Amino acid sequence: MQLTLETPGSANVITAMERNRIKIGGQWLTGNLIVSADTLEPDWPATSAETLEWPHLEPLVAMEPEIILIGTGAALRFPPAALSADVLGRGIGFEVMDTAAACRTYNILVTEQRRVVAGILQPTN
Repeated sequence: MQLTLETPGSANVITAMERNRIKIGGQWLTGNLIVSADTLEPDWPATSAETLEWPHLEPLVAMEPEIILIGTGAALRFPPAALSADVLGRGIGFEVMDTAAACRTYNILVTEQRRVVAGILQPTN
């Protein structure tokens, strides 16, 4: 899937996505990652939405976003409810969607210059 979007400055945007890789800033990345307008962490140790734990989200929360997006791979999966409640209780928006939708939503929010960070789980099927 090709994604095209005009962005402010040098913000990280997702320009393309394939089954198990994502293109950000001209670079193809495989594996799970964290991305914000100014940060790219390509080796996010999370493996699935269902097994997310607080240590997986700490680096995202530390970026002080107004919203966290979690891309759960090819299909929508949900993290433990207590984890979602903890993030929301900190006054941070928390949205979970399949990875393609998370990539599109992330790009829109970055273009609007919102403080967004996405934890992306790569689709594998």
